[in-house]
Amino acid sequence: MKLNDIYQLAVELGKAYDVRGARIDNLLQDKKKSFDKLSDSDKAYFDLEELHNPYSDCRILHGIPEAEIQTVFCGIDMETPEIILAERLRERGQQIDLVLAHHPEGAAQAAMHEVLKLQSDLLEKFGVPINIAESILASRISEVKRGMAPLNHQRAVDAARLLNLPFMCVHTPADNLAAFYLQELLDREGLASLSELIDFLHTIPEYQTARRLKAGPALLVGEKKRRPGRILVKFSGGTAGPEKAFEKMAQAGVGTYICMHIPDKHRQAACENHVNVIVAGHMASDSLGMNLFLDHLEQRGIKIISGSGLIRVKRDTESGLKLPNSTKI
Repeated sequence: MKLNDIYQLAVELGKAYDVRGARIDNLLQDKKKSFDKLSDSDKAYFDLEELHNPYSDCRILHGIPEAEIQTVFCGIDMETPEIILAERLRERGQQIDLVLAHHPEGAAQAAMHEVLKLQSDLLEKFGVPINIAESILASRISEVKRGMAPLNHQRAVDAARLLNLPFMCVHTPADNLAAFYLQELLDREGLASLSELIDFLHTIPEYQTARRLKAGPALLVGEKKRRPGRILVKFSGGTAGPEKAFEKMAQAGVGTYICMHIPDKHRQAACENHVNVIVAGHMASDSLGMNLFLDHLEQRGIKIISGSGLIRVKRDTESGLKLPNSTKI
């Protein structure tokens, strides 16, 4: 595969399993209209990828799009140490054509706040009116943007550039896969208690490994004997949403909230609003999403080397997530 083929595959898979569905096309059309209205000087600074990729945190960070890729070194956090590790492995004779990160780096990290907008659609899907969802997301998006602004976004990208290693990140598309996959499983199971829910998570290989590594699923709010009610899996949308969302979710009928990680003030808000919270585990949940993507690469002949927290699990074609028949990559 060419580097650009891998990138386009990530985008198309993300769109195929995005909670926003067909609305993504409308968002891209709106982006094109906004671009057309810009002055020539402003167009020079516009990220043209935004015209066809709705995920600001998924980008080719360094490399020629037409480069042929046969072996990928993939992990959750691929930063300067991992870039240097990739080069050391190459010095020892290991072929590595691409360093693939889950968490965004470079411009993809600087613009990650943009993908939080997805969470308003997730809240609407679970019964929160969209005007309320968008309103409570607005302040959180601003908060995340301010928090990202002072970071050294380009450090790992510069390392890849100096070592001439192709570098790419796939964040929200992989999270979309994980969220869809787990939500579908849980909706089918009809679990009777939070204890059964935890036990079911432990049947998923990524969470089994994480449990052995002391980082498995944990019940943070609620009691195991209680019924879960309606379950919301929140893996996508960049990072933690607004703490005010728990009040609105409770009013909309959400009983249990499953996430990768949660700030303590959010845990407190969930407790005050009687919403059960299960933290499935950060690295394990990120691994689930990346694995569902990496399986597509392996099916196309790409060799995967895993590291940096990635719990690599391969699924057969029947248990994974497929591209729609109309998508050709």
